[in-house]
Amino acid sequence: MPDGERAYTDRDRDARERGAARGGDAIDGAGSADRDGEGRGALRRLGVLRRIVALLRPHRARFYLANLTLLIGSGLSLAYPKLAGDAIDKGVAGGSLAELEGIVYILIGLFSAHAVLVWFRHYLMSWLGERVVTDLRRLVFDRLLTLPSAWFHRQRTGELVGRLSSDVTRIESVVGSELSIALRNAVQLVGGIALLFIVSPRLTGLMLLVVPPVVLGGMVFGRFIRRMSQTVQDRLAAASGRVQETVGAMQTVQAFVRERHESDRYAEAIESAFNESLSLARWRATLFSAVSTMGYVSIAFVMYMGGRAIIAGEVTAGDFTEFLIYTFMIAGALGSLAGLWGQLQRAAGATERLFGIIETEADIRDPDGPVDLPEGGGGVAFQGVSFAYDSRPDHEVLKEIELEVAPGEVVALVGPSGAGKSTIISLLFRFFDPVRGAVRLDGVDLRDLRLSDLRGAMAVVAQEPVLFSGTVRENIAYGREGASEADIVAAAKDAHAHEFIEVFPDGYDTLVGERGVQLSGGQRQRIAIARALIANPRVLVLDEATSNLDAESEALVQAAFSRLMEGRTTLVIAHRLSTVRDADRIVVVDGGRIVEQGPHDALMSRSGVYRRLVEHQIIETPAVLAGG
Repeated sequence: MPDGERAYTDRDRDARERGAARGGDAIDGAGSADRDGEGRGALRRLGVLRRIVALLRPHRARFYLANLTLLIGSGLSLAYPKLAGDAIDKGVAGGSLAELEGIVYILIGLFSAHAVLVWFRHYLMSWLGERVVTDLRRLVFDRLLTLPSAWFHRQRTGELVGRLSSDVTRIESVVGSELSIALRNAVQLVGGIALLFIVSPRLTGLMLLVVPPVVLGGMVFGRFIRRMSQTVQDRLAAASGRVQETVGAMQTVQAFVRERHESDRYAEAIESAFNESLSLARWRATLFSAVSTMGYVSIAFVMYMGGRAIIAGEVTAGDFTEFLIYTFMIAGALGSLAGLWGQLQRAAGATERLFGIIETEADIRDPDGPVDLPEGGGGVAFQGVSFAYDSRPDHEVLKEIELEVAPGEVVALVGPSGAGKSTIISLLFRFFDPVRGAVRLDGVDLRDLRLSDLRGAMAVVAQEPVLFSGTVRENIAYGREGASEADIVAAAKDAHAHEFIEVFPDGYDTLVGERGVQLSGGQRQRIAIARALIANPRVLVLDEATSNLDAESEALVQAAFSRLMEGRTTLVIAHRLSTVRDADRIVVVDGGRIVEQGPHDALMSRSGVYRRLVEHQIIETPAVLAGG
């Protein structure tokens, strides 16, 4: 299962499209509800719950103790109707007050013991549920961290987050409560029916002809109601998705004066959900009315037959009271078990999806016998490299790339959009592997290196640097584990970031906000440069790192780059001449091939792709071109 999606049918994928705004809930909702309603592969899906046993195995002592307390508590609860019936018989038959008090004392003792058992059972099962959730979240997240970029290109971010929240929570509910409830109800169902046959086989037979069909009929009708409820949730999900999209693009909405348009679209979506909700309300009212009526009629029938048995002397009043209590207990247990089936189905779907991630084998991973990265200055070589993405295997975006970058050399990669520049960098970081040829770092094929050694020897500063929603200090220190305060400050100074950081009221403890929104573009870039500096890489990649900056910020960033690039092999993807022309060599990529390379002046002397790019102002602005 290379892409981690073997659990999904086409219907599931449609559900994901409808429910993206709910972080993947629609996967478990519309898709799984449809499948559950049709009953296809129900037992197979429940079989995947056995995978949860592996997570419980290290804590089996607690699990066994929890179930022992549950069994004892359930057994005690079966004694309550019997004692209640005895108390009534003592009162009707004129028994002594001491006998009646004795029964009450026994009941109080049983209630107290049951309360203690319930506390331990609830605590132990809750502990197990939370423990499984914690372990499962860790397993899923750890696997996500090892999966290659190509895998994430096929996923929705909201869906993945949903799996770590709603899917895991659903499993926690099963482990922490539903399994114990199912066992308790099973004990009460079997034990209650056995005791009823002891009280009155005839009444028990009549009860079994009336009560279970009523309960099961209500459960079947309830499944229909749940599927209608899912339709309402899908409509609300569509409306929520529209809100999310509109809020995320509010400036665009307001800039084009489309507020009324968006309001009308949202109103239409929620009105549709409202109409579906009314239909659901009518069906729910019908269900509740029908089930309650059938339930009361069933109770009246049982009471009538029981009254006749009392008049005929077949049972005592206490026996009949005992019979009624056991009947209610059985009906409740039967209804709970029937409802639990749907919960287990949904938990099985969630388990299958989560383990689909956990069991995904990464295409890009450490080799079986890794080679240690030798000492070196960061020499890079692309030898006959060709590459095509999995989605378009017949379309090669790189074709027979031959490129040698000497240690310490600064090489600029230029070319039109889609030429393959970023793909070259992706191969260098081994986010993908070439379909032919080899990429080498200091003479070693990247596929023979540990990923941590390879990527630890490189650093990147991107056009839009990603900062995490922590402090300035944490973002700089992200470049190297265990970085000291002195290292952080030194890196900030070399990146020309120390000056503006010191101006902040909280200095290095300033929160940068999500993706660094509290900082300007130039400040974010310099923080990213400091992070790259503290990593002390052999190979540095600058991916259009100044294209979004104003002139003043660019000057400061360029000064920081000069420090960062000292003594390091540097690959630069850039459109601005101020970055490109100072490179030791310019490599022109077009159509997935290297078509030209050399210094700026030599390339400008030719009538080639590089000169055409310059003249079309893709690389430099008109002012720079006029001055050049």
